[in-house]
Amino acid sequence: MGGPEADRGAPAEPIVRPAPHRWFWYALGGGLPERNRGWVLHDTTTGTWWLRHIARTLVQVAIPIGLVMALLPAGWGLRAAAAGGGLALALFYSLAYMFETTENRVVKAGYPAGTATAHRERAGLGRQQRESQRKRAAAAKRAARYRNRAGH
Repeated sequence: MGGPEADRGAPAEPIVRPAPHRWFWYALGGGLPERNRGWVLHDTTTGTWWLRHIARTLVQVAIPIGLVMALLPAGWGLRAAAAGGGLALALFYSLAYMFETTENRVVKAGYPAGTATAHRERAGLGRQQRESQRKRAAAAKRAARYRNRAGH
């Protein structure tokens, strides 16, 4: 987590996206090769990390839901209700443990525990600082426009 690259917020490793079959394995909870280590950190810290987490969850529940829909000896209404209930419960637990699950993925890739959270917090702080600067600049522009109209 230390090092000059981590302090500047620049990725210390190249972001190499995994092949589709490796991503599927990763979505199911498996590990990725060392070359994808930087991508795992990116995947769990980018602005859309929570959407990516939900996508991985949907991949994980697709197999059991498909089996329920295909094999449950009941009418289609009951099958759909069981699948919908299972999906709702899976999403509830997935969202409840979202931070822990993403940290576990980062640890599995070889980073120290807490790395993903620290990266997301740094990125959030940077966004807040940029937003504050933007708002100060807009306020100064409005004040200058008001002074010009008032003739001061």
